[in-house]
Amino acid sequence: MTLHPTPESVPRARRWFQKFIAPYNPACSVDDCALMISELVTNAIVYGRSDDPWVVRVEWYREGASLRVEVHNPGFPANVRVRRPDANDAHGRGLLLVDSIADSWHSGPSHFGGTVVSFVMADAWPS
Repeated sequence: MTLHPTPESVPRARRWFQKFIAPYNPACSVDDCALMISELVTNAIVYGRSDDPWVVRVEWYREGASLRVEVHNPGFPANVRVRRPDANDAHGRGLLLVDSIADSWHSGPSHFGGTVVSFVMADAWPS
């Protein structure tokens, strides 16, 4: 899915994922995955940068029994890190949520250029 870097894209990505994953009846929580997608798309919009017009891309893959979701943006990969916000901080919990819900997550260079942040839900389907 290709999204414009606007706040309206966050719920659109969530709905897209929920619509297309439902027929596959995953064993993992679709709501948890939708929450993590929301956080990663939000981060992609906030931290993605380019001098040219740009988009956020969301892709999901079934890999054996696992589900992998990727969010791509033109930002610099070295900027991705889990933050430990104070109780009064209004932002900074997105990757912390992903880290606590997903079985694993990764960030690095995107094959589109820029950054990809992905998460994996192991045992999303029977093997």
